Amino acid sequence: MDLDLWLIGLTVAAASWGAGAGTLLPRPAYRFAVDEEEPWQDECPAGHRITGVARGWLGPARCADRPGDPGPGCVYGPSTRTVALVTALVCATLALATGTRPELAVWLLLAPLGVLLTLVDVRAQRLPDPLTLPFAGLALVLLGAVAFIPEHAGQWRTAAYGALALGGLYFVFFLIRPLALGFGDVKLALGLGAALGWYGWGALYVGTFAGALIGSGYTLVAAFRGRARRRQLVALGPFMIAGAYVGLLLEAHAA
Repeated sequence: MDLDLWLIGLTVAAASWGAGAGTLLPRPAYRFAVDEEEPWQDECPAGHRITGVARGWLGPARCADRPGDPGPGCVYGPSTRTVALVTALVCATLALATGTRPELAVWLLLAPLGVLLTLVDVRAQRLPDPLTLPFAGLALVLLGAVAFIPEHAGQWRTAAYGALALGGLYFVFFLIRPLALGFGDVKLALGLGAALGWYGWGALYVGTFAGALIGSGYTLVAAFRGRARRRQLVALGPFMIAGAYVGLLLEAHAA
């Protein structure tokens, strides 16, 4: 009973963390969602310069009321409430699956970044280096630190090998069909491979297969509804992240 109460409290705390972190994501999601070679957004659609926390990089996508402007402040970007709710659900389910093991701290730190990457890729079909590279670096460094903490359920060596394996696989795909996926997908694969590889090669396979399955299902549904066009580019990042999320849930629960 005490363990169940502890897990409930941990899940509630994880959800609270996810909700708080999610409220900070809409503004960077808007600012990063630009075409390649273009500078990051520094103005809202109404032309107001974006300022605030961390030089305007964190927070809801909303301008404060300004003297002389009609009506309330400009609202733009993804819905803060929706993003906060999704991030809270992701963090809560990761806590339920992982329990009290120390690698949960890594998943909770990476989850908001994964949500942000998904938002940017959906809108701009781009995975920026300032997001993918820290994601991979944090995954490897933090999991390396967790490996020294008792009661962890993974191995840093397979995490490192997983990063190389999945990154290498996507790099080969990039060389074969550079129009089907971008180099940002290759960099994202490094971080996802590290997270999945922590639980072993089976987790890496499950997460990779789940991502491919989710992407294929989306493509079939879009084609059935007449929304898919021949040679239409599809953002792969969200499916890769969704597959890794499924793989982590399954393998963390089974560990």
